[in-house]
Amino acid sequence: MSENIAVVGSGAFGTALAAVIALAGRSAVTLVGRNPALMEDLKSERLHDAVLPGISLPDTLEFSAEADAITGASIVLFAMPSQAQADAARQYGPYLSKDAVVVTCAKGIERATGNLLTDMLERELPDHSVAVLSGPGFAADIAKGLPTAMAIAAADMETAERLAQAISGRTFRLYASSDRIGVQLGGALKNVLAIACGIVEGRGIGDSARAALIARGLAEMSRFVVAMGGQADTVRGLSGLGDLVLTATSHQSRNLRFGIALGRGDKTDPLHGALVEGAFAASVASRLAAELKVSMPITDAVSAIIDGRLDISEAIEQLMTRPITTE
Repeated sequence: MSENIAVVGSGAFGTALAAVIALAGRSAVTLVGRNPALMEDLKSERLHDAVLPGISLPDTLEFSAEADAITGASIVLFAMPSQAQADAARQYGPYLSKDAVVVTCAKGIERATGNLLTDMLERELPDHSVAVLSGPGFAADIAKGLPTAMAIAAADMETAERLAQAISGRTFRLYASSDRIGVQLGGALKNVLAIACGIVEGRGIGDSARAALIARGLAEMSRFVVAMGGQADTVRGLSGLGDLVLTATSHQSRNLRFGIALGRGDKTDPLHGALVEGAFAASVASRLAAELKVSMPITDAVSAIIDGRLDISEAIEQLMTRPITTE
């Protein structure tokens, strides 16, 4: 079935998603941004060199700076950062068609409330079904047509499978899930763990330490997902293990580069103001874990380092002197 799809958010990820969906040729796709001049430029030049340099955008992709451009869309993807999604819901909510499904494409937790993004969007948009897209996929890889697989989760499998069919393309494949909790927490927590892996790299501690960190980080991610009501199996899939491996090893990852800067003691802004989702998620996840009495030593350490409450050398010492237990 052909769908009318709108992608709200003209950053790298939103633009890449809009491009790959348009290339599939099954749906009418509109990329919606806030800057009228930028959207006009994208329409005429078919390039977004500021975020996806040298990558041509499909001729079939439409562009708009008007909120009412989403009115006819049956699927609306929210591709702005996690902490901006509530404001976006309030801005665009009045223009959603009655049966529109909203898909959050951010990887984070609402900082003010500790809510998952699907919970927050259901609070703001109570009349709409809300799904989540997450997993291992860098915007540039997606836009270039490199093979990418991610997860899409809805409250019911029928909706998840419909979304997977509508959004997937020749090089971009979505796997349907009904575990919105696990898919979201995998996406949020892998950013925190990527910062930890960056600290390891920045300190020159070695690849063995990084491997141990990934394995033990996956274990604490699993504990947290289950405590929050998600499924342990989800953590071992694309949105957990898959995304963690990608983000914790590739220098395309802002979170990894941020961690490397921390590990080197770089007090400047090595990412030039770029958003680091894991820096927001660390403190929220650490606080929620404490409330749930879930042990998350790596997440706690990253949160304390970012907040300036813990020195990196002390954090490493604490992690390496934890009581020896069974695997």
